[in-house]
Amino acid sequence: MLRWLTVTLPPVHFFPNAMTRLSQGIGLACAALLLWLGLGGQPAAWAGLTDDNYDGNIFALYAGNGSLVPPNVSLAQSLKYGKPAIVVIFVDDSSDCKKFASVVSQLQAPYGRVANFIPIMADSIPVKDAYEPNEPGYYFKDAVPQTLVFNAQGELVFNEIGMVPYEAIDDVMREVFDLLPRAESEELRRRPINEVNSELVPEQ
Repeated sequence: MLRWLTVTLPPVHFFPNAMTRLSQGIGLACAALLLWLGLGGQPAAWAGLTDDNYDGNIFALYAGNGSLVPPNVSLAQSLKYGKPAIVVIFVDDSSDCKKFASVVSQLQAPYGRVANFIPIMADSIPVKDAYEPNEPGYYFKDAVPQTLVFNAQGELVFNEIGMVPYEAIDDVMREVFDLLPRAESEELRRRPINEVNSELVPEQ
């Protein structure tokens, strides 16, 4: 007979005691975790609307509109098709871009069917010595957010850096589409706002 088969096992009462101590330890750990969470010990959110931390797709998170990214067409395609376009150069880790995302989303409601919306990550613009007029790098001024508006003829009619008000871009789009000025017409329908950007846009 093999020698290891003759090894004497510990007394039976050893196992119940060990299991009891293990159960008690797990129970205490769970209780401590619940107490810690109950006292506000949960991890803090490291990203938010007013900081420059990365926390994902800013259009989905802060504008409730994940359809904007990625864009359906490139700038070159839009200029080729002869359709007006709104180009927004942005980064996901900028508080200004996060706040401006809701403005872009609201503009899509009245103009989304008649103009191309082209959000472009600044980091995706290749570094080159020279760019063609149908490339975003041709217009990029190394600051975000930057908003460009092209008319149907491919002419650049608006080029601004910073959090441009909705009304400023709307005025340009009204000229592009030969609409009445805002003072002479009703407010165009805006995209419904969520609990985040409701603080950014005054109620009408």
